[in-house]
Amino acid sequence: MAAQPPSDIRPHILKEPHTDMSITWTTRLETEDDRRAIREINLAAFPTALEADLVDALREDPDAWLPFGSWIAEGPDGAPTGYALLTRCHVDDVPALALGPCAVPPEHQGTGAGSAAIRAALDAARSAGENLVLVLGHASYYPRFGFVPASKHGIRAPFEVPDENMMALSLAPSRPMPSGTIRYAKAFGV
Repeated sequence: MAAQPPSDIRPHILKEPHTDMSITWTTRLETEDDRRAIREINLAAFPTALEADLVDALREDPDAWLPFGSWIAEGPDGAPTGYALLTRCHVDDVPALALGPCAVPPEHQGTGAGSAAIRAALDAARSAGENLVLVLGHASYYPRFGFVPASKHGIRAPFEVPDENMMALSLAPSRPMPSGTIRYAKAFGV
């Protein structure tokens, strides 16, 4: 049986201040009509189609895709600009979430669109009762959301990666954290 989105997930409105402006980002779950825009965001943000293809493959995997996991940030004009995806992974046999891809087209990077989408996804995961989110990403970016090196929790990637780039976030600090090796969805190819 597929997981159902929590009933209290609603669009979020976040005001992200910046050095020269403030943009109000509205975040929401993806809809069927957003698939093309999500693909375009990922194609623009990354040098190859790997991430865009990964999102499409994850969407077709009922063991990985979560009804609360795919978030878009829209600017005042309503255009999808930021994207963040949470899918099911495991630490050994304990369910966890993988964050990524996260994407913003180059012309909108640094505006808060990506942060807004990530915060909305993390809030949705908390509302869904999830405990752990893992991300392989920039060590200077993800700590702003509370991520720390996964090794601090005894969690490791199934491949070689610099310690500072494999990060974990506890969404429910009162719950025990699993330790072990991350097992990603098949679409990740690892």
